[in-house]
Amino acid sequence: MTTTHTHSRYLTLGMMLVATNMRLPITMMPGLISSLKQSLGLPSSMAGMLTTIPLLTFAIMSPLLARWGRRFGNEVTIYAMLVILAVGSYLRVVPSIALLLLGTLLVGIGADGGNVLLPAIIKDNFPTKIGLATSAYTVSMLLVGSLGTGLSGIMAAHWSLPVVMAVLSAVGLVNLITWLPNLKHNHREPVLPKETATESTIHPSVWRLPIAWVVTAFFGLQALVYYSMLTWLPTILVAHGFSTITAGNLVTVMQLSGLPLAFLVPTTAGKRHGVSIMLAIIGIGFIGGIGGILLPGLSLPVAVILNIILGFGSGAAFNLAVVFFTRKTTNGFETADLSGMAQSAGYLLAAIGPVLFGWLGSHVGWNLVIWLAVGFSALLTLSGVIVQRHATIYD
Repeated sequence: MTTTHTHSRYLTLGMMLVATNMRLPITMMPGLISSLKQSLGLPSSMAGMLTTIPLLTFAIMSPLLARWGRRFGNEVTIYAMLVILAVGSYLRVVPSIALLLLGTLLVGIGADGGNVLLPAIIKDNFPTKIGLATSAYTVSMLLVGSLGTGLSGIMAAHWSLPVVMAVLSAVGLVNLITWLPNLKHNHREPVLPKETATESTIHPSVWRLPIAWVVTAFFGLQALVYYSMLTWLPTILVAHGFSTITAGNLVTVMQLSGLPLAFLVPTTAGKRHGVSIMLAIIGIGFIGGIGGILLPGLSLPVAVILNIILGFGSGAAFNLAVVFFTRKTTNGFETADLSGMAQSAGYLLAAIGPVLFGWLGSHVGWNLVIWLAVGFSALLTLSGVIVQRHATIYD
C-alpha cells in the first residue's frame, strides 16, 4: 500500500541539491589527483582510494540508512548525513593526507543518505509523478557530477588546491539550509506491531528474494564499470596517444552524454517497450563504447563517438536501476530496503573495480582491463533483462 505524504514546497529543490552532493564530492577528485600528488605528496597507490573509500562506505552504510530511515524518518536521516558530508568536505581542505582520507570517509557516509533514501522519498511523496521526480534528481546528480570532474581540473590550474576544494564543497553548505523546511514533514514508519508482522509475512526481507539479488547485480555491475571507467579511462586514453587534457575532456563528454537518459529513462520506463529500448542502449553503449577503444589507430572523432555511446549506456544503466527501486516495490520503506540492499552489495562490487582495474592495467596491460569491462557489461545487460520480466521483486 502506497501512501501520499504532505511535503514542503522546497522538497524538489532540496532533493536536487542532495543529488548534486551524491556525486560532486566524489567526481571532483580525479581532476585534482595530479595537484594532490604535487602539494601533499600523495602516493599513486593512495590516489585510487579517493574513489574507493566512498564506494566502500556506501556498501557498509546503505542497509543501516534504510533502517534509520524507518526509525527516525527519511527527511531527518538525510539531514544528519548532510551535516556529516559538510564536515568531511571541509576536513579535506586542510593540507594533510590523513585529513584528506578521513574527510573522504565522512563524505562517503554523508553522500549515501541521498543514495538510499531519495528513491524512497520520491515513492512516498510523488506517487503519480515518479518519472518526473526521478528525472529531476538524477539530472542534477549527473550534470553537476560530470561538470565537477572537468571543472575541478580547470580550477586547480588557476587557484590553490584548498580554495578549489572549499568552493566546490560550498554546495553542501547551501544544502543544509534548503533541506531545513523538509524536517517539518519528517515521516517515520508507523509503529504498529500487528500490521508490521502481517506486512512482513506478506513481503519477506528483500535479502531473501532472488529478483532483489538480480536488481543488486544490475546496480553493482553498472557501478563497477562506471566508476572504474571514470577513474582509469583518462589513463587508458593517454596510453592510446591522447594528451592528458584531451583524455580528461573525453571523460567529461562521456559523463555529459548520460544526461538525456536521466530524462528519457524514468519517463519512458512505464511505456510498453520503454525498458527493452533502454536495455538495448545499455548493451550497445557499454559493450560498444568500451570495446571500441581497442580499434587500431584510434582517432579523436572516433574516441568522441565512443565516449558519447558509453555515456548513453552509463546514463541509461544508473537511471534504470533507480527506476527498478521504485517500480519493483510497493511502498517507500520497501524502496529504501531494496535501494539499501542493492547499494550495499552493489557498491562493494564497485569498490573492487578501480583498484582491480588499476592493478591489472599497470601489471598486465590496459587491453585486458577493457575486455574485462566488456564482459561485466554483458552480464549487466543480461541481469536487466531478467529484472524486466518480473512485475515486482516479490513475484
